[in-house]
Amino acid sequence: MANQVVVVQQPVANSGNPLMVTGIDGHRHWSTGLFDCFSDITSCLMGYFCLPCTICSVASRTGECCCMPYCVPGGTILMRNRIRTIGGIQGSACNDCMVMSCCGVCAVCQMQRELDNMGLP
Repeated sequence: MANQVVVVQQPVANSGNPLMVTGIDGHRHWSTGLFDCFSDITSCLMGYFCLPCTICSVASRTGECCCMPYCVPGGTILMRNRIRTIGGIQGSACNDCMVMSCCGVCAVCQMQRELDNMGLP
């Protein structure tokens, strides 16, 4: 009979601290680029023609109220940060702010694609 190994302690993600799920810098990049809008034509068209609906959809999929982006100052920046946290994606609040300010429609489409790729309904 082969030797059996019994695991008595589950491995933790961040060097022994069970309160941290991932490192401070995240462990991966976005699964699609900011300007990969045409890789998913549905999210591209929804983002371009009905951006408020797309933003509400992203908010709902991240567990927030669909009105949050419109009632909370900087709500879309917070949603981007939440998606990065959930997915362990590298980045910073400053970068999130700049991306949402300069390329908002593309960023919302990227967030929609990321949620699709992460399998969040």
